[in-house]
Amino acid sequence: MLTRVRGWRRGWQERSKLERIDLYTRLTMSVIPWIFTLSWQLVPFASGIRHAPLPLALGLALLLVCVAQCVLSNRNVRPSYAVYNGTADFPRRRMIAPAALLLVGQGLLAALAAVDGVDPPGLLMMAMNVPLALVMTQVLLVPVRTFLFQSLGLVALTVGALAAAGVRGGLLAGVAPATLFGCLLVLISIRPSAWSLSVMWQAEEARDVQARLAVAEERLRFGRDMHDVLGRNLAVIALKSELAMELAQRGRPEAVDQMVEVQRIARSSQQEVRDVVRGYREADLSTELAGAKGVLRAAGIECAVVGDSGAELPAPVQAALGWVVREAATNVLRHGDPRRCTIRLTASAHEVVLDVENDGAPTATATGDSGSDGTCSGGSGSGLPGLRERLVLLDGSLEAGPAGDGTFRLTARIPRTESRTALLEERR
Repeated sequence: MLTRVRGWRRGWQERSKLERIDLYTRLTMSVIPWIFTLSWQLVPFASGIRHAPLPLALGLALLLVCVAQCVLSNRNVRPSYAVYNGTADFPRRRMIAPAALLLVGQGLLAALAAVDGVDPPGLLMMAMNVPLALVMTQVLLVPVRTFLFQSLGLVALTVGALAAAGVRGGLLAGVAPATLFGCLLVLISIRPSAWSLSVMWQAEEARDVQARLAVAEERLRFGRDMHDVLGRNLAVIALKSELAMELAQRGRPEAVDQMVEVQRIARSSQQEVRDVVRGYREADLSTELAGAKGVLRAAGIECAVVGDSGAELPAPVQAALGWVVREAATNVLRHGDPRRCTIRLTASAHEVVLDVENDGAPTATATGDSGSDGTCSGGSGSGLPGLRERLVLLDGSLEAGPAGDGTFRLTARIPRTESRTALLEERR
């Protein structure tokens, strides 16, 4: 049991903020009709309903009808919200039972008024509550104007039923605004909540699309570079191979020269491909900073790059920090619900410090190397372990973990040892 509770708590903590808002909104939509039913229908039993067998029986029957309406309203919350978002259709047959219960409730309310079984305040409270569970669903299924006309129809139905039961004068005149108030209360509480939630989900979907487009654009750029490098050389290789074949068929010795040229172009192309891949995998720091800033902003995350540009740093230091920037930007996109990210580079006489800080981090963010921090732990160059391996070659270090207030900070430090970086540069 304890393990199950802990698993439930971990699952709850891993939910995104938007999913929790969605859950709270739906829960509120489900709870509202129960709150009004248990207050507006139960309160009159204390003193409003006449303590006689028939009035009490009618009041209890009306309460049971309202409870059944609440159950049906809870069942219709999800499909009606899907209709509001335009993602599904609402079967109209699901409204038959709530409408029938509404008519039964109106009849019981009129019968209670006919036997003089409830005082005026209690009658007004019950009149407000009877249509409430039905309009909770209807407000999400139709446009606002249609809902207002339907609310006026409910007001007319309630007033007509009570008038037929013998209610007259100021009490009958007060039923109309009381019933209309209940409908408008649902309109101003449910409709804006559903609209806000819908806008947030659309923004989240747009953010995901922007992130995917940014990645797709980078892939296209890499594909164009590969095409530019290989396209011309492959065409030349094909032409020279055809020429060498024709010369060989004629027994001309120039065929050997053409094949030597084909071999030279192939080796040159191989080296150019290596250079493109190396440039893609080990871009300089300024390129990585600009790329991270562009990708994060395209994903709807405010990104600021402050401090030094890193242009004067040795190439090995730039390559290592470029990997840190790339991995940090990837983690910002993958994990939590960030809205802001700051990349700060500070180069002093003794060390170079790169800080990447973002908000919206999960509450249970891990800092170890087990992969629970959202990074890949296997292999060199992957995740935090791979970054640490790269930084160790430069006597550097990497720290990552929560910094408080939902903030996650990643800090890379590399000492300024010119002799060691020069040695690494020669080995490259």
